[in-house]
Amino acid sequence: MFSLPLLGGNALQSLNGTVNQIWVSHTLGEAAITALGNANIVMMLMMGAIFGVGMAANILVAQSFGARDMPKVKRVMGTATTFFVGLSIAIAALGGWLSPTILTWMGTPLEAREDAVIYLRLIFAALPFMNFFMFLQMAQRGAGDSITPFWFLALAIAIDIILNPLLIMGIGPFPRLGIAGSATATLVGQSTSLLALIVWLYRKQSILMLRWAELHLFRPNLDIMASLLSRGLPMGLQMIIMSGAQVVMISFVNHYGALTSAAYSISMMITGYLQMPTMAIGGSVSSMAAQNIGARRWDRVSMIARSGVISGLAVTGFFAIVLYAFNDQVLGILLPSHSPAIPLAHHINTRVLWGFVLFSITFALSGVVRSTGAVWWPMAILVISMVGVRIPIAALFTPQFGADAIWWSFPIGTMTSAALTSIYYLHGGWRRARMLRDDAMESSPPRGMAAAR
Repeated sequence: MFSLPLLGGNALQSLNGTVNQIWVSHTLGEAAITALGNANIVMMLMMGAIFGVGMAANILVAQSFGARDMPKVKRVMGTATTFFVGLSIAIAALGGWLSPTILTWMGTPLEAREDAVIYLRLIFAALPFMNFFMFLQMAQRGAGDSITPFWFLALAIAIDIILNPLLIMGIGPFPRLGIAGSATATLVGQSTSLLALIVWLYRKQSILMLRWAELHLFRPNLDIMASLLSRGLPMGLQMIIMSGAQVVMISFVNHYGALTSAAYSISMMITGYLQMPTMAIGGSVSSMAAQNIGARRWDRVSMIARSGVISGLAVTGFFAIVLYAFNDQVLGILLPSHSPAIPLAHHINTRVLWGFVLFSITFALSGVVRSTGAVWWPMAILVISMVGVRIPIAALFTPQFGADAIWWSFPIGTMTSAALTSIYYLHGGWRRARMLRDDAMESSPPRGMAAAR
């Protein structure tokens, strides 16, 4: 139940991206959609870098909330707010200035470069609002509320979807902005929802909001800042590593021509939706485990881990079975009915879908492990499974097995990740990790520790 709003938010964000692409492609043409794609790659990398620090703040808030240490919740929110706002403004200013250079480094086609610069600069302008909005949503989940963030995210996406065609084409009283209209819609949606969320939290007297007498807490606490960076950077690197691995894999696929590339892209879109429940459950597990670690209820942490794995396997397993049963029908919706890419995509799906079910094990157990502050081993396991297993298998066995080596590298990498994560969960030292040096959990054995071990 705690995961459902996260799942709904992930689905809405994917839908929003799809709708934006449809409007841009149908109204502005291929050059504009190329510009959008190039700019979005940069945006995802920037969001990935900030995401890890947001997760670290989420864990700190959840642990403090679970321990009923409300003064520490306030200190975490003050330091994290200063950090997020300051870093986001710096990245936005630097990114806006360097946008043409960044797109040149990426080799953005000349016909799409002008639109891409306009779009990327506006996205960088929206970045502080997007980052702080994301941070507040994570903090609320750390405090045990996953429903409120969903409604305000839905508001942001609704504004974005409604304004997109109005600002792109200049309908009614709205100016015709072209591709800049798409970025402006995102900026307006994120900033409006962020402001509404802040007002709502103050009206509800949320513990997450600092009052006038607490403004001194915006002065960064060095211990909290160190924890945000030392725990957040590895989690952010995981997002960057996953994005980088996708770039390498698609470069392998591109050698087999546009048809195979199209089939692969559609298959990865399907697996992206398949992973949404797993990712939502992983995020929920992390918040719930962190609260119980703060409360020193390690027996509950073990129950959360077990329930997270079982729930993830059941939900993604069910959807995988449905996708196998209706493989061609699903592909017929996403591709023209007589497209020669459908048999290729069917072939890819047959080999890769079942492997993504096993990601439930990795996401759930990694969420529990990270909730203590142990973040380096999950990152190391990701590097091993993707960079050390998936990419080498695809590269080394392609001459012998052709494109099938690429498809089989996905489930093999996933099995490696699930196995290593399970071993570390059972035998690693993650239970001794702490987010802050002043955590006093070592002074006496936590309740349920014996049962957990």
